[in-house]
Amino acid sequence: MEVIHLAVGLLGTNCYFLSSGKEAVLVDPGGNAKEISELVKNSGKNLKAIICTHYHGDHTAAVLKIKEETGAPILIHEKEKKFIEFEVDRFLKEGDVVKLGDEELKVIHTPGHTEGSICLLGKDFILTGDTLFYEGVGRTDLAGGSEEQLNSSLEKLNNILKPGFKVFPGHGETFTVPEI
Repeated sequence: MEVIHLAVGLLGTNCYFLSSGKEAVLVDPGGNAKEISELVKNSGKNLKAIICTHYHGDHTAAVLKIKEETGAPILIHEKEKKFIEFEVDRFLKEGDVVKLGDEELKVIHTPGHTEGSICLLGKDFILTGDTLFYEGVGRTDLAGGSEEQLNSSLEKLNNILKPGFKVFPGHGETFTVPEI
């Protein structure tokens, strides 16, 4: 799977364009709608979905503009319903799979930063939104946050991630899970 990274919006949110074969998905378009639209258009790929790892504006600011230009459906976890201010095409839940060419992204529900925070697990990589960063974790002091839930989610990820996995966080640098 090819992963293209863009830092977007005022907070430099990591937006990812993932493609396999002729299909692609966009994850966390938190700004820079014009730049993202150009990337999608120039890729020649069929944008299957716009996926948000959680509801915060720095991860969702460009979703409506991208949807308007591409027609791609917006996907977000069902626990974010009460927080979002835009129409969603499909609500995700734990274990859902988004197919992309010959590959799959599995939805891992990781509440804590928000009630509906998710990670997207690929074959040897994971997109963690604001659940896990290179040297930290997401805040729990905003609406829908919970330190207890975040700790449980981090334990869940610890049982999933293997040495060598690439981690693509919602902010900051990409990193590889180290050997222990």
